[in-house]
Amino acid sequence: MTAKPLAGIRVLTLEQFGAGPYGTMFLAELGAEVIKIEPPEGDPSRHVGPHKLGAADSEYFQAWNLGKKSVALDLKTVEGRRQFEALVKTADCVVNNLRGTQPGKLGLDYASLSPLKPSIVCLHISAYGRTGERADWPGYDFLMQAEAGLMELTGDPDGPPTRVGVSLIDSMSGLTGIVGLLSCLLRARTTGQGCDVDTCLYDVAMHQLTYPGVWYLNEGDVSPRVPRSAHLSLAPVQTFPTRDGWIFIMCMTQKFWLALCEAMGRRDLLSDPRFPDPNARARHRAELTDALDPTFRERTTAQWLERFNGLLPAAPVHRLDAALDSGFARAAGMVSSVSHPTKGELRVLANPIRIDGERPAQAACSPLGADNATYLDKST
Repeated sequence: MTAKPLAGIRVLTLEQFGAGPYGTMFLAELGAEVIKIEPPEGDPSRHVGPHKLGAADSEYFQAWNLGKKSVALDLKTVEGRRQFEALVKTADCVVNNLRGTQPGKLGLDYASLSPLKPSIVCLHISAYGRTGERADWPGYDFLMQAEAGLMELTGDPDGPPTRVGVSLIDSMSGLTGIVGLLSCLLRARTTGQGCDVDTCLYDVAMHQLTYPGVWYLNEGDVSPRVPRSAHLSLAPVQTFPTRDGWIFIMCMTQKFWLALCEAMGRRDLLSDPRFPDPNARARHRAELTDALDPTFRERTTAQWLERFNGLLPAAPVHRLDAALDSGFARAAGMVSSVSHPTKGELRVLANPIRIDGERPAQAACSPLGADNATYLDKST
């Protein structure tokens, strides 16, 4: 890719852990010059184990920060503030994911920075927003999954509430913020007028309630947890046990139900009065599960996938290692590698965006403070 779409855009980011770094990593990989402004001790995630990459780097850190430059300075000192403001004058955007009231106190909002550059766009990703009773509360992804009701929708009915195994609210918050940032950047480039852009983990987590949230708001319908990670209103959309593991089947339409019965040799189910359509099958999910389980156990997951052969939506239920080592993941190019000063070759997840069929090239984040000489004006 000779010219990345965000080439020429400079982003300053004061961030740590997940939400902000995930969003700005996309900006970096799409060509923006992302300068990560860190305190002298660095982003705390540089020190998260167990897989360290020297004194102030780790594989955890790199997973959120590929492609960025690193400048270390103390924003609370006179000299640190002077150096930061000099950078603001050259930048298009300033991003932070601090607690709600901190951007105002540290002078990272539009009111503080617009005298330096009226077109600057300031993105704030906080836990609970920059106003209100929780503005000063710390907050993290897993807390949002708990309070927004997502954990109570996840897991088997007889088990405990369960979070998603990765920090999905952090990732969604980062991307939500970047959508707002890029939208306002387009306006700023036309009008010369910058602004503040806000999102927060709590709002994003609540927004993920989607149709169960709308059902409750309009009908008072409180969606329960359902067995086998099943869909709330359509069936069979769930996991099934095979001879050697599990498979996920998604008969979202009647066409796929017909294809499933045909491929499994279970045409007898087509005339069963309990299973005429997806909603009826959902009402009789337990009976349908009992009817299909013995047949699914007759073959391995791979044999079933070969038998379905793209006729209906189905996927193996992989463990993490099998997911990353699968032939399809390799063929899709979702694993790549970058050069790293300590590791040598660091294998990473490829960017999921393709432009004209090509994924953006990637690079490791710079060591802590490695780019000070490039970006900081040492004059007094």
